[in-house]
Amino acid sequence: SMSCSSCHQQAFGFSDPQMFSLGTDGSIGRRNSMAIMNAAWDRFFFWDTRAPSLEMQALGPVVNPVEMRNSWPVVEARLAAHPEYPALFEQAFGTAEIDSMQVVRAIAQFERTLLSFNSRFDRYEYEGDLGALTAQEIRGRDLFFGEAHCNDCHTAPLFTDHTVLNIGLGPDPEDTGLEEITGIHADGGRFKTPTMRNIEMTAPYMHDGRFATLEEVIDFYGDDVDLTTPNLAEHMLPWMVGQIDLDPTERADLVAFLKSLTDQEFLSAPAFSDPN
Repeated sequence: SMSCSSCHQQAFGFSDPQMFSLGTDGSIGRRNSMAIMNAAWDRFFFWDTRAPSLEMQALGPVVNPVEMRNSWPVVEARLAAHPEYPALFEQAFGTAEIDSMQVVRAIAQFERTLLSFNSRFDRYEYEGDLGALTAQEIRGRDLFFGEAHCNDCHTAPLFTDHTVLNIGLGPDPEDTGLEEITGIHADGGRFKTPTMRNIEMTAPYMHDGRFATLEEVIDFYGDDVDLTTPNLAEHMLPWMVGQIDLDPTERADLVAFLKSLTDQEFLSAPAFSDPN
């Protein structure tokens, strides 16, 4: 059996350290499991944005043939026979009868409690604790919000602008992202912009987990963006021509800053842990 936490592990920012998660029968998923945090402010879900709400997102994995390979009637029956869940559902919804919509409402409400705003960056930036960041991290902060243009898409305080972009990873006919949902060719290669919060703990990176380290991600933006991509995010073009030119010290500074976005309390809070 498996649960949501099989692929969304708290210690890794409710993501999966594997490139692709495994289903109940060992089947390999096609995308990296997205981190879950501050989802209360998200407008759409999954890398291709196909779910317009947390509730709609939670409906999918149970019946996905690669993930849980189950059906909602079977899940409802198992929950109804559980020694504890009927009473909990009656307390929450006023009835002990359990159906799929109540289940996803409960899951979505839990996900809305997964708030992460207690990093060293937060203490420096919003609480005035000037000693919370090192000199190197402050240099990296200045790059993030300045020359490196990270903040153009990963906008504070959520560190995402909730857009769906093609960032020049190159064409992949096996996974065209948003195009699979809209059928519009110009949407090919467009994927949801993830948050940078707890990014130190949510490797590997990108929708396909192609980069194992933050250093590799920064090197990609510095050297390897496919500028011939016909639908490259328009706001990237002015600063991507010639690539982002950071020297090795600046790249190390930027990585150091990104690690300051780690919220250790969030990663270990008992309130979010396995109830067993």
